[in-house]
Amino acid sequence: MRVVTNKKLARRNRKITNYLFFGTFGALILGFVVINASLFTNDTPDTLTLLAQSAVLPAAFVLTIVSVRMTNLWARAPRPENAIKDGLKGLSNKSVIYNYYHFPARHVLICPQGVFAIVTRWHDQKFALRDGKFRSKKNLISKVFSAIRFDGIGKPFREAEMAREHIQRAIDEVAPEVNVESLIVFVDPSAEVEFESSPEVPVLYADPKRSPNLKDYMRDAKRQLSEAAGDAKNASLMPLSDEQIEAFEKATI
Repeated sequence: MRVVTNKKLARRNRKITNYLFFGTFGALILGFVVINASLFTNDTPDTLTLLAQSAVLPAAFVLTIVSVRMTNLWARAPRPENAIKDGLKGLSNKSVIYNYYHFPARHVLICPQGVFAIVTRWHDQKFALRDGKFRSKKNLISKVFSAIRFDGIGKPFREAEMAREHIQRAIDEVAPEVNVESLIVFVDPSAEVEFESSPEVPVLYADPKRSPNLKDYMRDAKRQLSEAAGDAKNASLMPLSDEQIEAFEKATI
């Protein structure tokens, strides 16, 4: 499998994450000094000091939220591109996956099984999936801290549909007969989903030791294609020709 990763973007965002991490600490220290300045000087705070005191804590709070979100997306292990690559071991060597080129689709896979827009989740929590919604199984205190950090799971099904539509428009330019599918993949091996209802979009684990996982999904998809085509050789054909893949890359990368 060929892996094409926007390494420049990934490196840049990891650097920004590091800067935000240290910047957050600096803002918190500055906030402590500014807020307690009058204690050190025994002077009555002037208007400028009061304005600074009222602004520094909100600024530090915003920096903290942004830093945490950037860390989860760009620095947290396992990295999604690595987890997906490991989860797809054994996939046809004709396949290609693109990482961080086609936002809102962070990962796009073209393989004999089809074209997939992949939305990932880094969360290591336990969820119950019911009626198209992920419900955290954390206790109340953990849910409160999660809300403060703004690290909820969001709306993965909505994101998956947006990602699919975006890639479908791009694919239509080179292969209008090809339908794009979407997948939601949990990359952390500690994640756990209890399926209380069938999801509208496949929800998978990157870890091949879990079920349902990305590797088994692709294996089952290939078997279904083989049965439908009545020929295993035809089931191994790519949905896009080399020329179409090249045109897709030129138009989107």
